[in-house]
Amino acid sequence: MKVIADLQLHSKYAIATSKNMDLEHLAEGARVKGLNLLGTGDFTHPLWLSELKSKLEPISGTGLFSYSGMNWMLAGEVSTVHEQDGRTRKVHHLIYSPDFPTVSQINEMLSKYGNLSSDGRPVLTGIDSAELVEGLTSISSSVVVIPSHAWTPWFGVFGSRSGFDSLKECYKDQASKIFAIETGLSSDPAMNWRLSSLDKVALVSNSDAHSQNPWRLGREANVFEFEKLTYREVFDSIRLNDLRKFLYTIEVDPAYGKYHLTGHKKCGVALTPAEARSKDNNCPNCGKKLTIGVLQRLEGLAERPEGFVPSGRVPFKDLLPLYEVISVATGVNRLYARGVLEEQDSLIRAFGSELTVLLDATLEGLLRTTKKEVAEAIIAVREGRLKFAPGYDGVYGVPSFVEKI
Repeated sequence: MKVIADLQLHSKYAIATSKNMDLEHLAEGARVKGLNLLGTGDFTHPLWLSELKSKLEPISGTGLFSYSGMNWMLAGEVSTVHEQDGRTRKVHHLIYSPDFPTVSQINEMLSKYGNLSSDGRPVLTGIDSAELVEGLTSISSSVVVIPSHAWTPWFGVFGSRSGFDSLKECYKDQASKIFAIETGLSSDPAMNWRLSSLDKVALVSNSDAHSQNPWRLGREANVFEFEKLTYREVFDSIRLNDLRKFLYTIEVDPAYGKYHLTGHKKCGVALTPAEARSKDNNCPNCGKKLTIGVLQRLEGLAERPEGFVPSGRVPFKDLLPLYEVISVATGVNRLYARGVLEEQDSLIRAFGSELTVLLDATLEGLLRTTKKEVAEAIIAVREGRLKFAPGYDGVYGVPSFVEKI
């Protein structure tokens, strides 16, 4: 059984999310994308948890749930904010559970440190990352904690603004329980392979979607092959980097992410690590401190050269959401453009899902279905013939093709 899973997204109860981030719309969006396993997100929020309990049906003996033709895993995300070593540390953590009784215990524990009704991703104070992991895993050894978008400046475990230089520094005596990190949009496995300290740490990829639309949901995902899909099988395959079961991750090019380069959004300044260091990490226009991007932060910690490929690691494939591929190919660079939506929907109807179009459709099949420039653009993305004006300081990267197609 092939499983394509997006295990990190948010509900309609999280800040800055679509009102359509409910189970019905998420299931519909996942089918369009080609996903068959979703994390629920936000199980810490009382109203969302009530909805999950009323609608999700347990799949016997699996630790997973079913609703509206979709498989679901109970998932949440929290933000810990605390002082450590003279600095304020802000880290986002993904939390997974195989059942609702465990979720209830998790929420009872977390409610001592923050208002769980305030946001789908609540802020916790008075507890550090190690204490969080120790408390959660004492509830059940089945609870899994994974650092979210590990490199983003503001809330990543390795973030330049408030993160740490190692998992050990962050999670202390609980670090051995952290067997995976989430790459986030601004990094990919190849970047993380440059750190030997992560050699035994699995790399997972998820969308962190705030919208159910297919250009957000599943833009990063994990691809598995199982005889039987269960909660334990998913995390055992990740923990062991089992290449028979954990086949690959789907990534966007890190330059697509909003924090890849160092920069200053207000001044429109984006700099490579060398350029930023030459300016003492100050904006050359206004003199304010730059937001140190993921690439510069990673280069400060990496001891291996760019391009290093360790053995036995789960591979990855770079893609771009179909809507954006069509936009670049046709020069219509705005969301909800009618012509782009019609082209996208036509392709999805023809091939069954967006990921089938992006991963499997042949050029010949595409040419029978869509415009020549769109067909060739899909193949060009698949073959890595895409470049970006890289993202920086909260600004998404802008894609274009290496050569005219």
